[in-house]
Amino acid sequence: MKGPHNLWRLIRTGATFERTGAMRVVLEAMNVPPRLRVVARVMGWPFAWLGLKGDPALPPVTRALTALGPAYIKFGQILSTRPDIVGLDLANQLRYLQDKLPAFPTAQARALIEAELERPVEAMFSDFSDPVAAASIAQVHHARVAETGEEVAVKVLRPGIVKAFRRDIDAFYFAAGMIERLLPSTRRLRPTDVIAHFEGVVMGELDLRLETAAAAEFAANTAGDRGFRVPQPVWHLSGRQVMTLGWAEGAPLGDNAAIDALGVDRMELGERVLQLFLKHALRDGYFHADMHQGNLKVAANGDLIAYDFGIMGVLDEYTRRVYAEILFGFIRKDYRRVAEVHFEAGYVPADRDVEEFARALRSVGEPIFGMDASRISMARLLNYLFEVTERFGMQTRTELILLQRTMVVVEGVARSLNPSINIWHVAQPVVEEYIRNNLGPAALARDLGRALTVMARFGPHLPGAVEGALIRLRTPLDPAPPRRSLAPLAWFIAGAAVTWAAVATWLAV
Repeated sequence: MKGPHNLWRLIRTGATFERTGAMRVVLEAMNVPPRLRVVARVMGWPFAWLGLKGDPALPPVTRALTALGPAYIKFGQILSTRPDIVGLDLANQLRYLQDKLPAFPTAQARALIEAELERPVEAMFSDFSDPVAAASIAQVHHARVAETGEEVAVKVLRPGIVKAFRRDIDAFYFAAGMIERLLPSTRRLRPTDVIAHFEGVVMGELDLRLETAAAAEFAANTAGDRGFRVPQPVWHLSGRQVMTLGWAEGAPLGDNAAIDALGVDRMELGERVLQLFLKHALRDGYFHADMHQGNLKVAANGDLIAYDFGIMGVLDEYTRRVYAEILFGFIRKDYRRVAEVHFEAGYVPADRDVEEFARALRSVGEPIFGMDASRISMARLLNYLFEVTERFGMQTRTELILLQRTMVVVEGVARSLNPSINIWHVAQPVVEEYIRNNLGPAALARDLGRALTVMARFGPHLPGAVEGALIRLRTPLDPAPPRRSLAPLAWFIAGAAVTWAAVATWLAV
C-alpha cells in the first residue's frame, strides 16, 4: 500500500490544518519567521476546501488532529508535554488529546469484551461503568470483578483502530520516501527507518496481550521503587482487544491544582518523575515510553502511579552504558570523553576529528549549566544539535529513537510540575550510581564471568564448530550467482519520476 496515492493524504493533512485554522496557530506557536508563514499560508489556502471539518467545538489544532486520525493524535499528545516548544496555551489545548477524546458506545464495548473473552460481561463484572477516559487507541471503563469484588480498569480497543493506524502509517512512509528523494541531505536521519520503528511500536500497542505482559514485567522490575506504583494485571480477564488492570485512584498529573490539594510537593514530584525514568532506562533497560500526563496519576499518599503500557522501551546493556557515559560526560563537562564515546560506539564516522567534535559538544553543553530550564529554549537547543550532528555525519540511531523521544516527554512533564527544574542536576545522582555499579572493576569482573559462563555452555559444540570452519576454508567458493535483469523495474522508475516531478513542482509553487 506504500505508494504515490498517499499524496492525497498529505495534501489533505495540510488542507485540514488550513481549514480548521490550525495552520496559523501552529506557525505562531512555533515562532516561524514571517516570510515562511506567508509561504505556508499561500500554499495551504487553495486546498483548504479539501480539508476535514472536524469538531467546531474544539480548539483549532486539537480539532485538526482529531479529524486526521490516531497517528496524528499521538503526535499531538507528545507536543502537549512541551510548552517550551509550542507555548503554554497550545500545550494546554493539546492535553485534551491525552484522555478526553470522544468515547464509543458502552454497548459496543461490552460486545467487544464478550466476543474476546467468550463470556457475558455480567458473569465477569458485577459493575461495569460507562467510559471514564477515552484516548486515541482505546477507552477505559471502571468495573468490579464478580468473583473477588476487586476494583479494576477495563481497557477496550476502539473498533477499526488497526485499519485506521495502517492508513496513517502508510501515508507517513510515503512522506518519508519523498523527503529522502527530494532532500538528499535528510537521508542520514533515515526517515523511512524512523517510520518503520514507529510502525513496530504502534502495532505492538494494538495487541493488548502484549501490553498486559508489559505491565506485569514493569511491575516486577519496579516493585522496590519508593513512591512509584504499577497496577497489577488480571490475566484471565485480558486478551487481544481487552485488558484488565487493578484500579488506580489519584489526581491526574496534569492537574496542578489537584496535586496541590493533596499536599504533594510538586518540585520533589518533578524530580522523582525524571529520576524514576532514568533508573528504569539505565538500571533495567526497560522503561515506560509514553509517560505523558494522561498516563500518570498521583495517589493520596504522594505515590506516582503509572498506567497504559502499550509503548515500552528496551535497551541492551551496551547501549545503556553508552547512554550513561554520554550523560555522565555532559554532567562533568568532560566533552572530550563524550566525543570519544560517540566514536567508540560508531555514532560518528571514524574519519571525523574527535577534538573538533568535542568542541562542538562544548558549545551545546555549556549554555545549559548554571541556568534553570525556564530560560532554555529546547526548540532552539535541538535545532543547534541537529546542525552539529549533520556537520559530523552522525546518523539517526533507530534503537535510541524511543529513548530520546521519551526523554523529551518526561522533561516536559517534569517542567509542567516545576518550570525551573534542571534536568542535569536531577539526573546526576542516578547516572553516577549507574556508572559506579556498571563501569568499574566490579562490572568488568562480572562481564568476564558472564563470558566464561557462555563459553562453558557452548563448550561441547566448540570442536565441531572449529572443524567445520576449517573445512569451509579449504572448500572453493561457489561461483557468483548470475546478475538479475533490471528491466521489470522500468515501469516503477518511470512512474516514480513523474510523481516526484509533480510533487516538486507543487512544493515550489
